Amino acid sequence: MPTSNKNRIAFLALLLILMFCFVLNISLGSINIPLKDTFIALLGGDLTDESYAYIIRNYRIPKALTAILVGSALSLSGLLMQTLFRNPLAGPFVLGISSGASLGAAILIMGASLIAGWFSISFVNDFSLAVAASLGGLLVLFAVMAVATRIKDTMALLIIGLMFGSITAAVVTVLSYFTSAEKLQLFIYWSFGSVGNLSWQQLGLLLAIILLGIVLSIFSIKSLNALLLGENYARSMGVPLKKARFLIILSTALLAGSVTAFAGPIAFIGLAVPHLSRQIFDTTNHKTLVPAVLVYGAILLLLCDTLAQLPGSAYILPINAVTSIIGAPIVIWLLLRKKKMIF
Repeated sequence: MPTSNKNRIAFLALLLILMFCFVLNISLGSINIPLKDTFIALLGGDLTDESYAYIIRNYRIPKALTAILVGSALSLSGLLMQTLFRNPLAGPFVLGISSGASLGAAILIMGASLIAGWFSISFVNDFSLAVAASLGGLLVLFAVMAVATRIKDTMALLIIGLMFGSITAAVVTVLSYFTSAEKLQLFIYWSFGSVGNLSWQQLGLLLAIILLGIVLSIFSIKSLNALLLGENYARSMGVPLKKARFLIILSTALLAGSVTAFAGPIAFIGLAVPHLSRQIFDTTNHKTLVPAVLVYGAILLLLCDTLAQLPGSAYILPINAVTSIIGAPIVIWLLLRKKKMIF
């Protein structure tokens, strides 16, 4: 939790904004639901319009909760990677885990006909995509972990992660070249990212994985603070670097990998939110930054998802496009205003 009174006030303000964005996200969509009915539904009351109750409880609440989990997980994993590599441009996907998940989804969607004739596109659904993406992400994770145990240079690990990402991206490109237009379109649609496709059961599984990643991150706070001053300083402070690096990478894999598996690759959030949080809280202490990025990331993705729904319209924009279009100018403005990047 934030330590100073100023940061506590800022954190409480973020929590209030999060609650407001949660209610707003549930109220707005192709069918705008009055705020009064939204509050009644959230409090467990009965609505006179049954269609409103069905939409809220079976679609919009799971979607809003998914946005909170996805935004929080991506933001925290981005913070972990930026600290581990001491690189402000590092994001949650620098280790190639997202690329591995994309490869798993690509093999399921586009490589099915090359593997077996009976394996048709009808087998592709939200659950099978999540499983395939998870397996792809785990494959790259195990490869990165195997390399991490054999090298001491953290920057070399970053380069290796980028190379794994390039390899998997190349395989996806080859599959895209040989696949049919129908399957290619399905894969592109998956790559847009979405927080609106999860059932309550899938949401529960995603929550469990993300909570595990958050717990590992909390155990790594001391190591993260020491790593800010370099590996030599961390070593002098008694931080076991191999163990610390392993926990940070595992936590990032759980957070970013599960998000990619269940919601697709979602850009910008993991890169930008840590910087935005540092600007607001004016600190590099991870005791403050870890809870801050969790809340800030949830707020930002809820807002982006609300805008992506195009309230009052039947159209839905790709969440990836909205996160970048809305978020990137905010970061540029903050950096110009502050004239420096806290790191």
